[in-house]
Amino acid sequence: MFHLAHISDIHLSPLPALTLRELISKRITGYINWRSNRKGSMTSGALDVLVADMKAQSPDHIAVTGDLVNLALDEELETAQRWLKTLGDPADISVVPGNHDAYVPGALKKTRRFWQPWMQGDAQAAKNGPVEFPYLRVRGDVALIGVSSARATAPFMATGDIRERQARKLGELLDETGKLGLFRVIMIHHPPVRGAAPSHKRLLGIGLFQRTVRKHGAELVLHGHTHLATRYEIEGPSWKIPVVCVPSASQSFGGNHKPPAAFNLFSIAKTNIGWSCHMVERGIVDEQMSIRTIREHDLQVGAVLALV
Repeated sequence: MFHLAHISDIHLSPLPALTLRELISKRITGYINWRSNRKGSMTSGALDVLVADMKAQSPDHIAVTGDLVNLALDEELETAQRWLKTLGDPADISVVPGNHDAYVPGALKKTRRFWQPWMQGDAQAAKNGPVEFPYLRVRGDVALIGVSSARATAPFMATGDIRERQARKLGELLDETGKLGLFRVIMIHHPPVRGAAPSHKRLLGIGLFQRTVRKHGAELVLHGHTHLATRYEIEGPSWKIPVVCVPSASQSFGGNHKPPAAFNLFSIAKTNIGWSCHMVERGIVDEQMSIRTIREHDLQVGAVLALV
C-alpha cells in the first residue's frame, strides 16, 4: 500500500513589503486582490494545522500542485523554499508550479532555481541537473509525473498552458511507466477539464492534454487552481481517468465562499485484477480549526485485468 497526500494553493502569508518598482507591473493587481480578498481568509494558522494533521497520517509521498506564493517576489520564493524544507525531504515531496509562482516574466526561472530539489525528476536529481518538465519520479509502484502549466500572463488573467513539446514528452513518460506496470499520477496546476475554471483562468491546451492521456493512459490526475474539492473524469485508452482537485491549504473556515483548507490522501495498491485507490478527504470543519475526515471514496482507476 502506497499513501500519497495531495495539497495545493498554499499562498504563503503574509506578503513581504513591496517596493514601488515591484508594484509597477501586474503585481499591483495581485496586491490589491490580496488586500481585498485573501489577506484575512488565507492564513498560516490554517496551513499549520492542516499540515500537522497530514503529517500525522504518515504519507509515503506528498504532491504539491502549485501556487505556493502570491506575487512571485524573491523573498516569497525564499520563504517557500524554507517552508518546503519543513515539509520533508525533497525526495518525498513533488512540486509543480502554479500561475502565482510564475506571476511576472522571469519569475518561473527563479522558481525553478529556488525549488529545484522538489521539482527534479529522478534522472535530473542523480546528476544534479536542471529542472525539466515533465519530470518523472518513481516511488514503489507509483510513477509521479510533474507537468508545468505555469506561465506569466497579462493583468486580470490566470491562464496556463501545455504545448506540443511537453505533451510529447508526457506521452513518452506515460508509455515508459505503463510498460513497467506502474500506477501513473500526473500532477498539474490548472484543471485539464473543460468548464472547470472560468475562461480567464483556464488551461490552454486542454484538448492536447486529453488526447495525450487518452492515447498513452494514466491512472490519476491531480490539480489545484480552483480552490475547490472536485472530481472529474477524462477518457483513457479504455477506462475513465479520475481528475481530482483539493481546496487551498491555507483557506480559513468561513473566510469566503471557498471551502476551508483540506488535503486528500490516496491509498494505492496493486491487486490481482488491476489497481485499488481509496481516497480520503480531510480538512478544517469549524472555527476552532478542527480537522476531520470529510468524505471517502473508492476511485475506479486503470484498466481491469481479465481473470483467467
